[in-house]
Amino acid sequence: MEKYVTILGGANIDIVGKPYDNLNEYDSNPGRVKISFGGVGRNIAENLVKLGISTKLITAFGDDYFGKILKTDLNNKGIDISTSFTFSDSNNSIYLALLDKEGEMVNAINDMEIYNKVTIDLIKDKVDIINNSHVCVIDTNIPIDVIEFVVKTCTGTTFFLDPVSTVKALKIKHLLPYFHTIKPNRYEAEVLSDIKIDNVLDLPKVTTYFTNQGVKRVFISLGREGVYYGDKDYQTYYQPKEMKITNASGAGDAYLAALVYAYINKFSIEETLRFAQGASYLTLMSEDTVSTSMSVSNIKKILQEMEDGKCIKTI
Repeated sequence: MEKYVTILGGANIDIVGKPYDNLNEYDSNPGRVKISFGGVGRNIAENLVKLGISTKLITAFGDDYFGKILKTDLNNKGIDISTSFTFSDSNNSIYLALLDKEGEMVNAINDMEIYNKVTIDLIKDKVDIINNSHVCVIDTNIPIDVIEFVVKTCTGTTFFLDPVSTVKALKIKHLLPYFHTIKPNRYEAEVLSDIKIDNVLDLPKVTTYFTNQGVKRVFISLGREGVYYGDKDYQTYYQPKEMKITNASGAGDAYLAALVYAYINKFSIEETLRFAQGASYLTLMSEDTVSTSMSVSNIKKILQEMEDGKCIKTI
């Protein structure tokens, strides 16, 4: 049987606005608005397929225009959605984000009510699919009782976690021991650990908290400042090269997809950190949430260019 990855998470329509100049609050700002396909789970799935990994996406679709075009796009991209759900009485989920002129997210609203329709009774039919996957990635758009059922029932796979947001991370705290790998940002890490991160000196104790909970590998995203990695035996701070950011949205999803690829291919931690950063670089330089250039060969190429100084620009 072909090895595959299962994603249990969100797939939605992204509406993203970016001003041409400084963002003025309480005012209409000239800029660009882009509508695209997104969702943490969906983005990770697309990145994985671009990296050559067979991927099944379990998500919830609305039976509306957005849901239909989203499914068509996923099918065209080679992502298996045959195990997903479609709810006839619901609109598809929508994510609305506002960026600053540098491409960093300022604020966002997510309309994800449809995921509450995914129940334990429904997910029971997917247990074999999840259990037989090489890795199962979970994002916290899925209801907590469903996540808890999955991680406690499907003992044949390895679970990776994307907390998605601080609000949604709260519900997953008691399930940390079931996850092999987690990738929170600093704010999600604070919520999950109840430890304030004021500076890099706080990162070792936060990471140790997670490993003491049973998490095997911890990658704490620090945005422009890099990534802090830790397991029970080793911790390190990986600081990236400076570069111009086109769009920061989606870089974390590419990073997690690269972590999955590296795990499946048995990369060392040093190789994993470097490869995942390369995937992030490709996304940060793209206007799209998932870079059209995403591939293993292009990740290797961009890493080489960054080392040669060709892509280094002052922020």
